[in-house]
Amino acid sequence: MSAEEAAKLKTTLTPLGAEKAGNADGSIPAWDGKSAPQVAKLNTGHSADPYAAEKPLFFIDANNSGQYVDKLSQGTIELMKKYPSFRVDVYPTHRTAAAPRYVYENTYTNATRASLGEDGEVKNAFGGVPFPIPKSGEEVIWNHILHPRISSSEFGLKNVVGSSNGRWTIATRAENNNQSPYYARSGNAEKWSGDYLLARFVNTDPPFKAGEALVIRDNVSLVNSRQAWQYLVGQRRVRRAPTVAYDTPDFVASGANYFDEVIGFYGSPDRYSWKLLGKKEMYIPYNTNGFQATPMDDALVPFHFNPDKVRWELHRVWVVEATVAAGKRHVLPKRTFYFDEDTWAVSMIDGYDAEGKLWRSSYVMPTVEPDYPIVIADTTFVYDLQAKTFSCVQCFNEEYFRVVDDKPNSFFTGASMGASGLR
Repeated sequence: MSAEEAAKLKTTLTPLGAEKAGNADGSIPAWDGKSAPQVAKLNTGHSADPYAAEKPLFFIDANNSGQYVDKLSQGTIELMKKYPSFRVDVYPTHRTAAAPRYVYENTYTNATRASLGEDGEVKNAFGGVPFPIPKSGEEVIWNHILHPRISSSEFGLKNVVGSSNGRWTIATRAENNNQSPYYARSGNAEKWSGDYLLARFVNTDPPFKAGEALVIRDNVSLVNSRQAWQYLVGQRRVRRAPTVAYDTPDFVASGANYFDEVIGFYGSPDRYSWKLLGKKEMYIPYNTNGFQATPMDDALVPFHFNPDKVRWELHRVWVVEATVAAGKRHVLPKRTFYFDEDTWAVSMIDGYDAEGKLWRSSYVMPTVEPDYPIVIADTTFVYDLQAKTFSCVQCFNEEYFRVVDDKPNSFFTGASMGASGLR
């Protein structure tokens, strides 16, 4: 885009490209550049709920959902129909999305430099949102894929599966290392290899899965978008895992979700055509630190997350419709994505089956970490509305979190995983 259009990032738009002004009735406030108030750290390392003293303004359930249908996703409405216990508690909106100054500076540079090649690959971007003033659905999904992240972190996580009888169980617990070379403070566009997210995790529970491990390396190249290696205890060797992608059932979560449903959308966007439908105001989970601080036994109720513990707010979202591209295949031929305008992270997704029936509905639980500052948008609930099951991917409840120095690139390789003395 032109320098004149990019200049909006310093006037009417936030440094990441959202509308700086609030909405007409003030229910969405203006963005003031501040993250959430500083709060104490929990013993897990996560930030406590900065708005714990606030009460809901009102709630929405199956009885009154018709009044708010324009601000609810189809999946949310369906959950209310299926489960009388499901509701949306609406709180005051706080636009806590913030990022380090170098991310703002890189985003401004990307605005006039970044582009999508003919193959759909991001070019000439680094260290910030690549397309802060998007012109297409493809640019929006890449903004999600490359949304601001902490450069390197370590954390524990649980993958939880809910069954059709209302019971839930922990499918796996794991210790994870995440690294984003795209957001390395010492990097630049010229030196960047194209790797944007590296992950290495080891299962610790249940006992029969303890020691199983995965390494995943994601790259903006659509030809070689993902490299993955798996260590299986029974085989006692590391092997390539090319199927750890797209609509392969996620064995880490007992197959209750697909790999590209992790963190809302995880991996390459090349199996879909992406149509930008515009922007609208919707109720989405937001500032959910309180949910993450809740013990697992209280965070879930039969069939869904505990509505007493989940905070919803009114925010503007970009709406993008994804349909399977010509010559490609996916078990979800159509999906509707809702991306938070302030963070660019996906907040909700509705997925449809081959007959056009609503099948799946996903919700990302973003938490604010004002110390860095950053919004972490990883924990994802995936509801199978037809089977009446759900999966909570990367639940952080009762788990540790810490920011660490960047690890060597070699740490995120199959060879390194194999040499680490796994069980």
